[in-house]
Amino acid sequence: MKISVINTGYFKLDGGAMFGVVPKSIWSKTNPPDSNNMCSWAMRSMLVEMDNQLILIDTGIGNKQSDKFFSYYFLYGEESLQKSINKAGYSLDEVTDVFLTHLHFDHCGGGVKWQDRDKSILEPVFKNAHYWSNKSHWDWAIHPNPREKASFLTENLKPIEESGQLKFVSRKQQITKGVFKGIDVFFADGHTESQMIPIINYKDQKIVFTADLLPSTGHIPLPYVMGYDTRPLTTLKEKSEFLSLAQEENWILYLEHDPVNECCLVNQTEKGIRLKSTHKLAEFL
Repeated sequence: MKISVINTGYFKLDGGAMFGVVPKSIWSKTNPPDSNNMCSWAMRSMLVEMDNQLILIDTGIGNKQSDKFFSYYFLYGEESLQKSINKAGYSLDEVTDVFLTHLHFDHCGGGVKWQDRDKSILEPVFKNAHYWSNKSHWDWAIHPNPREKASFLTENLKPIEESGQLKFVSRKQQITKGVFKGIDVFFADGHTESQMIPIINYKDQKIVFTADLLPSTGHIPLPYVMGYDTRPLTTLKEKSEFLSLAQEENWILYLEHDPVNECCLVNQTEKGIRLKSTHKLAEFL
């Protein structure tokens, strides 16, 4: 198995929205905002090569939206999905599977592109890949509630469905074993319905792609729950269970949105589970 960090760029979101009820005077110590109260966030995907599969986990925001849309999110950085995949030694056509933790635009937007310069036809970026979601989340996304409607964009979803490349992971219990050989999935419903958190069994370690269950090291304390979460009390429960497992089994937590840290470890303290250390993924490979 070979695992590669895939950086797709950075964007900005409102700090208050990212930390919910936690006061700015506290969260700004770990995630300093700019003058507009916006904090920087990564869109860090992952590429997993094993056997005859090349699995991409999440795709970033992509580049097909309008200038007006992108103006809300202040995209920056020189990295892109294609550049990072090429830098890792692969082409887009070699990707066999695209595993989407959930279908908010900053996690799946890079999986669809304009086919022509006239921007009249959309198509999947990865023409030889299956795109993986789950039935509960897919139905939730294509019939969005008013709270999440702005995050589930039709142009990110319909081209995947119409291509015939869409596949569903079967949700059997909170941790579903063996979705791919060597990859289990932790299901979480607090942020959105049936978000999928991949647990990669690498040698004698577990590398966990935390997606929006744990966006950054600043979100480790239990009350630090995003204002975007549809069921914040459920997130609290899920985070508690997830972090307990992470601490007990020494999981390597791979952080999709942390602007600085690729990975971290956690430990038990008198104040609860807290950050133990931060790392580059390469330190564990």
